[in-house]
Amino acid sequence: MLAHLERVEALLASWGGRPALRAAGLCHAFYGTDGFPLQLLNLEHRADLAEAIGADAEALAYLYASCDRKATYRTFAEDDGMLLDRFTGARVQPNLGQRRDLAELTAANELDLAAISPKIRTEYGASLLGLFTRWRPLLSASAWAHCRDVLG
Repeated sequence: MLAHLERVEALLASWGGRPALRAAGLCHAFYGTDGFPLQLLNLEHRADLAEAIGADAEALAYLYASCDRKATYRTFAEDDGMLLDRFTGARVQPNLGQRRDLAELTAANELDLAAISPKIRTEYGASLLGLFTRWRPLLSASAWAHCRDVLG
């Protein structure tokens, strides 16, 4: 797991990601995710993680972890794209910067897994490429190029 987290952070850095985004990449699975239910850190310790990596990075790590993917991903790139918080059930409207950060973090996570696993590329590559194509307006040029390299 640590190797994956470090690769996600490094990938975000290679795309020119700001420090808070890179820190969120290193900690993106701490609260578990919609696709990875194991929590490395309980939500009651959010303040501790914020102290360690910064409030902005922790807020992004929480946003990533809280995202109900099925309810969120389809329309997330739209101007009024909403995120369903799987922990609280609340619908949240992230601002454009948060949507871009979440898109980059999602791409880095999924592309890292796809790059090291032919099985993941075979099973999920087409749907991931479709998702990132819809999210293209939110992705940096570097992230989009990496999407095409790994999935295209």
